[in-house]
Amino acid sequence: MSKVKLTAVDQTNYERICDLEVFEEQEAYVASNLWSLVQASYNPTCTARAIYYQDAPVGLFLWSAESPGKVSIWRFMVDKQHQHRGIGRQALGLLLEELRHIQGLAQIEICYHPENPVAGNFYSSFGFVETGMDKDGDDMLAVIDVPQPANQPCLT
Repeated sequence: MSKVKLTAVDQTNYERICDLEVFEEQEAYVASNLWSLVQASYNPTCTARAIYYQDAPVGLFLWSAESPGKVSIWRFMVDKQHQHRGIGRQALGLLLEELRHIQGLAQIEICYHPENPVAGNFYSSFGFVETGMDKDGDDMLAVIDVPQPANQPCLT
């Protein structure tokens, strides 16, 4: 049984989520958890999930329902004290499984800084395919197309 799980961010854990940090050299690649939680609180399309390992928060996801058929993962971080232990890989697998259960979902998108030394290979190992830079030219976009059941139309 996996010791990694995803849970809601709420009044019992938000402070511990805000205290999580990445290594200094990773700070340019991800916004702070405080900012992510502010976005989740004031953007009705956003959802935040805490990443837990052995009953302690160790990371955060933030994603947005961009359209009825598309979800975009905006943030993904694992605290520096818990990196390189397979937690992020397990957590992303759990998130992708959760997202694939969204009715009518046709595509999952993620973006990352093109100079991030591990992001491209990590995300491609889950099936994300790079589609090019975002409209601002700042981040690389990568997508996974979600197969639709035979009786379910694609909504994109």
